[in-house]
Amino acid sequence: MKKLIDRLRDPGQRKLFGAILGGKLLGAALLLSLTFGISSYFGAPSKAHAQETPAATAPAVATPAAATPEPAAPAAADATATPAAPAEPPPPYVNPINTLWVLVSAFLVFFMQAGFMFLEAGFARSKETVNVLLEGLVDTCLCGILFWAWGFAWMFGSGNGFIGNEFYFLQGIPETYGTTGIATLAFFLFQFAFADTTSTITSGAMLGRTGFWGDLLYSFGVSGFLYPIFGHWAWGPDGWLTTFKLGTSTAVFHDFAGSTIVHTIGGMVALAGAIALGPRLGRKFVRDGGGPMPGHDMTIAAVGTVILWFGWYGFNPGSTLSAMDTQGIARVAVNTTLAATTGGLVALFWVYPRSKKWDCGMTLNGILAGLVAITCPCYWVSPGGSILIGLVAGILVVVGTDLLEYLRIDDPCGAWPVHGLNGIWGTLSLGLFATGQYGASTPTGADNSADAVVTGLFYGGGTDQLVAQIIGNASIGIGVLIAGLVLMYAVKMTGTLRVSREGELEGLDIHEHGTTAYPEHMSSR
Repeated sequence: MKKLIDRLRDPGQRKLFGAILGGKLLGAALLLSLTFGISSYFGAPSKAHAQETPAATAPAVATPAAATPEPAAPAAADATATPAAPAEPPPPYVNPINTLWVLVSAFLVFFMQAGFMFLEAGFARSKETVNVLLEGLVDTCLCGILFWAWGFAWMFGSGNGFIGNEFYFLQGIPETYGTTGIATLAFFLFQFAFADTTSTITSGAMLGRTGFWGDLLYSFGVSGFLYPIFGHWAWGPDGWLTTFKLGTSTAVFHDFAGSTIVHTIGGMVALAGAIALGPRLGRKFVRDGGGPMPGHDMTIAAVGTVILWFGWYGFNPGSTLSAMDTQGIARVAVNTTLAATTGGLVALFWVYPRSKKWDCGMTLNGILAGLVAITCPCYWVSPGGSILIGLVAGILVVVGTDLLEYLRIDDPCGAWPVHGLNGIWGTLSLGLFATGQYGASTPTGADNSADAVVTGLFYGGGTDQLVAQIIGNASIGIGVLIAGLVLMYAVKMTGTLRVSREGELEGLDIHEHGTTAYPEHMSSR
């Protein structure tokens, strides 16, 4: 903060800062204007569309008048009678079981924040532990306010193919979201937990040298802009990827629980942040005769990984949005488990020949890589397919880590190899391993009709689904990487993204927060 104040005392720096701030405000105003203008021009469906409730779900209620109709009144009386008010439409039907299922899943996904905080703190150095913990807490608080204000509106409101335009500040929301039968507020809470996960992924690549003001600024950009806008493309009610088809193909992009929407977005922003920041002081890469800096506590990192694994049972099975789809929920949970176990074992054995040592950190990231990869295809693949997906993920996380070492990009937690690279792999794997047996969850169960099922290349489906997955993931991944670089370098221009050399050497806990996670350890020195 002192550095920022000192820079603002310089008239030239004040002018530069004012130009940057003015540009950001102007850009936000233009974006909002375009949102309203484009939506109005194309006549995008609004609240009426979202509030539609199928007739089959509206409960029929018999009334005494319907059972015993009164005799007709005389004609003279009819002429003077006041016309009866039109009957009120029945309220939308809220499915209590499905709503409860989504709420429980939301609680599980939210608990993943504890896992992220443990994992990142374990991979960090002891002198930046408080910084990691507070960043996770404040990021969650900030994301909640932003998602309430406009994030949910931009992502899940009707608008156009690129951005939504309703439900600002949760105003005007229907009782149920679309035709899901789920209370809209329950759906909001579930999706907030997903949004929070995306922003938290980013911090894993930026540990140890990011100023707290910089944390706040880039978190504002990720939670408030990047995630909801790019997320609308695939998960919004009228996102362009939900209907885009190439040529005569009938295949459209699918991402069941977020290998692209959550993990590719989070991983690409993390990569942009690591590039903009540069490596930590003293970081010596493998090609220069060094290696990754060891984390200070593998105990809490391992516990954090297990907490994340546990939370993933809300992340993936909860994305059915239907407790009635019992077979689908069970299949998704089993596939999630098998991909995680395979990814962890493969990463463990893949790196063993290098040092003849059993690597705990890489095993943890192998488990997470398997979880990330299975997140997209978990509903449409078989248990055997999930094992193959996890196997490739366990290899890719090691290859991705080696690639960052070669490029001299410092990613302390492996956020890009785990989430970015395996988010891509998981999304593409659907186009290979979808069995052609499963379609979609509905409020009353599974829709496995011929028109709904998803079939991959290895099961006779041809390349159509694979091409759709490539187009969807590349569009979002490349777009987010470019936007992420713009965001990170804009924050860097404010002088708040990276702490001073003295602050980094002292440690972020003391320099930024005036305390340490281990005061007894400090006093014993």
